[in-house]
Amino acid sequence: MLDIEQIRRHPAYVQENLGKRGIHISIEEFLSLDKERLSLQTDLQDLKHKKNLLSKEVSVRKKEGAGADDLLAVIYAIDHKLDGLEQNLRTKAAQLQDILVRLPNLLDDDVQETSEVLYHYNEKPVFGFQPKGHMELCRRHRLVDYETAADLMGSGYWIYRGAGAKLEWALLNFCLEENQKAGYEMVMLPPVAREICGFGAGQFPKFEDETYKVQDSGNFLIPTAETILVNLHRDKILRHIDLPLKYTSYTSCFRREVSSAPEDRGMIRGHHFNKVENVQFVEEGESDKAFAEILQQAEHLMQQLGLHYRVVKSSARECSAAMARTYDIEVWLPAERIYKEVSSISNARDYQARRTNTRYRDERGKVRHVHTLNGSGLATSRLFAAILEQNQNMENDSIQIPEVLVPWVGTDVFL
Repeated sequence: MLDIEQIRRHPAYVQENLGKRGIHISIEEFLSLDKERLSLQTDLQDLKHKKNLLSKEVSVRKKEGAGADDLLAVIYAIDHKLDGLEQNLRTKAAQLQDILVRLPNLLDDDVQETSEVLYHYNEKPVFGFQPKGHMELCRRHRLVDYETAADLMGSGYWIYRGAGAKLEWALLNFCLEENQKAGYEMVMLPPVAREICGFGAGQFPKFEDETYKVQDSGNFLIPTAETILVNLHRDKILRHIDLPLKYTSYTSCFRREVSSAPEDRGMIRGHHFNKVENVQFVEEGESDKAFAEILQQAEHLMQQLGLHYRVVKSSARECSAAMARTYDIEVWLPAERIYKEVSSISNARDYQARRTNTRYRDERGKVRHVHTLNGSGLATSRLFAAILEQNQNMENDSIQIPEVLVPWVGTDVFL
């Protein structure tokens, strides 16, 4: 949620910044509504003060044995006026709050209108043959059962089988183990959350319709571990000496929206997928340093897997609503000849913390909102596909398994 004081102090900047996202609202109308609310608040306080003075005068008169009917009549009229003012104030406050909770985060100043490829890692794999797609390779090696999943669950789902299940499990274990080595505390989360978590993460109300609701409970299936992780310290004041707090968590993720584009077939985009997520809570001054660290950790995982990827600085309209900046790590899928995101590293600044009321007391004792950051570390289904496609061998249709995964998979090659 945005700081209303910032909107008051820099209305033109806020309007221009939101415009980069394609969000066009009248800040003047917002501020006019805010002034009406503040004016009502002042009138309410003045009337209450007047009523208190009159009430004291009534007490004095009664002690002196004098009548106070005239004062009581005025107090009665004030009470009636107070009722109207309080109702009007609640209405104005609710209107302002409704606008505030729907506004996205302010983007960092260097976020542009177009995405920018920053750099690549490793060379694209070169094949002397037409590389097979991951779906064909999965069927060839009996790694994934798409047909049974379609029969049992419908489109947008898949079932890992045998060596495929081992490879997926290896990726999850590898990511979690490496993240813990980097100082992240592992957290095991349920796949469901209350609405307050979606709101706190900045995913609700905008994306509420894209989640699966749990019948008769008010809960929903989480689209990412971030949804719960950024709420872990809601309504708390943390000690600055305890920051940063760093968490890593594997969860099943559920999303209603699924693309029908040909390049999103197979395990590229589904209703259910696995992901390891990293989240940090940091002091305001450590925000940029933490962003670089989360990006470095995600790249460390990719480099250990030996995959070709690129890092892209997301455009204004591609940054999610809660984020001030985002870098995507995109892995190369040679059969589709396309890059696909396997990690989004994002800085929410204090936007999520304002929604969750998560604060810290700095060295001088001043209470501030923490900054929250997150990054996939990593989304495994697309990694699975990239490992198959980038490491395939035409001579015997074998697939080389990255060395770091061998302890869990139990072999260095799928034949």
